Amino acid sequence: MSSLSCQWFFGAYAYPSGRFCNLSSSNTSTSSLAGFTIYCSNSQFTPGSSKNDLKFVLHDALDASGVNTTHARIAREGFCSQIRKLSNIERETSICINRGVDLGKTALHIAAEDDSLVSHSSVPLPVDDFLERLDHLSMGYCSRYSSSFTSSPEHFIHCLEKYLYVNKGFRRTGATTQSEPRALYLHSVLTHRSGSASLLSLLYSEILKMLRLWGFLSFDIEVFFPHDSSSTPRGYCKQKTKESDQSHVMTTQSLLEEMLKDLKDAFWPFQLDHTKSPFLRAARAANCSESTNDSDESAFGLASVKAALHRLERGVWTSVRFGDMRRALSACERLILLQTEPKELRDYGALLYHCGFYKEALQYLTIYQDGQKESLDLIDNVEEEEALEKLMIRLNLILMEEGWSPPTDNKSFLRNNSEPW
Repeated sequence: MSSLSCQWFFGAYAYPSGRFCNLSSSNTSTSSLAGFTIYCSNSQFTPGSSKNDLKFVLHDALDASGVNTTHARIAREGFCSQIRKLSNIERETSICINRGVDLGKTALHIAAEDDSLVSHSSVPLPVDDFLERLDHLSMGYCSRYSSSFTSSPEHFIHCLEKYLYVNKGFRRTGATTQSEPRALYLHSVLTHRSGSASLLSLLYSEILKMLRLWGFLSFDIEVFFPHDSSSTPRGYCKQKTKESDQSHVMTTQSLLEEMLKDLKDAFWPFQLDHTKSPFLRAARAANCSESTNDSDESAFGLASVKAALHRLERGVWTSVRFGDMRRALSACERLILLQTEPKELRDYGALLYHCGFYKEALQYLTIYQDGQKESLDLIDNVEEEEALEKLMIRLNLILMEEGWSPPTDNKSFLRNNSEPW
C-alpha cells in the first residue's frame, strides 16, 4: 500500500469470526445485477449464490468500532422499502408521472442515514416533519397561484417557477460549491433553499405530483433537467417535446442515480485530479495507476493527507477536499442496491481496499471483473483495466501471505469524526 493511502486509512477494524452472518428479515425482495442476486434486507447485500457470500461492510464496521448504527440501519431499510417498488417499467417512468416510489421520502431516508453516520445523534432525522414541509410547499402554491390552474400550460409553468425560484428563493448551487453537504441532502435544501440540480428537480416534480393528486392539473408537464453547471430545472408542456429534450428527461431511476452519484463524488476520499475517474484516483493512491501529475502535486497531496490525519487524531473532521469515507461507502452501497452500473461494484471494492477489508474488496472486484468478461463488451478504458488488474494482484498477494491479519492499531477512520451540518 502506498504511503498516501497508509497515512489516510490505517487501522481498519478486524471483524470477529461470524461477523458476516446473514441478518434475517420477513420483508425481502430480489433482483439481479452482474450475474448474481441482490436481497434487499435490513441494509444487507447478499448475492444468491453461497459461492459469493458478500455483505456490505459499513454498518457492521461502525458497530464494531463503538458507533451505534440503529438509526442508520432504520434509514437504510426505509430506502430499501422504496426501491423495492421499482419495477422495470417504474425505472423508466418520468419523475413527473411516477406513482410507485415516493422520491421525497427516499431522498430523506438517504439524508437520515448519512446524518446518523456523521452526527452520532441519539435522535434520528425527523423524516416525517420534512415530508410535511414538502406538502406545505405544494399547498403554498395553491393558495398563492390558484388562478393558474385554469390558465394555459405556459402560464402555469411561469407561475410555478416564479413561486419556486423567486417567491421561495430556491436556487442552484454553483459548480464551486456543489460538494457542500447542504446542497446534496433534501432536508438541508428545504431549510437553506440551495441545492443541486437533482434535488431541485425532485422539488419541482413533487409539487407537480401533489397538484395532480389533488386534481388541479389537466395537462402533462415534463421537467427539463439541466446538464450544465448553473441552470435550474425548468418545466415544459409534454405535447411540445422535441427529440433533443429526451436526454434531459429524468426517470425515477436516473434521478436517484444522480442524487447518489453527487454524494459519492462529493465525499470520495481522493479528491485530487478530477480529470480521472473516482476509481483511478483510488488506484493512484494505492500506487496501482500511473500518475501523470508532477512531483509538486504529489508532494502537496501527501502533505494534505498528513494535515488531515492530524486533524482526525484530534477528533476534528476534515474538509470536503479530502472526502468522507463513511458517506462515500454509504453512497456506493445504495448505488449497488439500486442496480446501477456494474462499475459501482468495482469502486466499492477500491474503497474497501483502502479500509483494510482485503477479502471483501477482492470479492467485489472479482464479481465485477467476471461480469465484464461475460458481457463481452469492449474495454472502454485501458488505464482503468490495468489499474484493476494491478489492484487485484496486490490483494491476492496480501491474502496469500501466511499469517496475515488485519492491522491491530485501534485508530480508525470510522470513529470520533463528528461533523455538524
